[in-house]
Amino acid sequence: MPLNRVNPPELSPPTGFSHAVTATGSRLVFLAGQTALDGEGKVTGANLPEQFEVALANLLTALRHAGGTPADLARVTVYATDVADYRAVAPELGRIWRRLAGRDYPAMAVVGIVRLWDDQALVELDGVAVLG
Repeated sequence: MPLNRVNPPELSPPTGFSHAVTATGSRLVFLAGQTALDGEGKVTGANLPEQFEVALANLLTALRHAGGTPADLARVTVYATDVADYRAVAPELGRIWRRLAGRDYPAMAVVGIVRLWDDQALVELDGVAVLG
């Protein structure tokens, strides 16, 4: 396994992320930011969980086509237009993550932003994966 998740016991227990990830693979995959765009370039989903699910599925589709799996994700950054809403629905987002990507969490950050490229987009995910 090219990734090792590091969660020191003296740090707060991680929920939905790993504190650090070490990588020993030989190929990096840089994943562009993905929002809830459908195949025709239209934002789908009326709320944050719906858009998060589509954005994560899009990120994982790009990763899969680059030869990776969700377990290869070393880092994911989430850009949210409403961090308070993100926190409020975090348990639901965690269930979506586990259903689509499993229980291996990369190092993650959530960044609050004013807006995304598409006005209707509420969330965007980008990432880095390491393939063996």
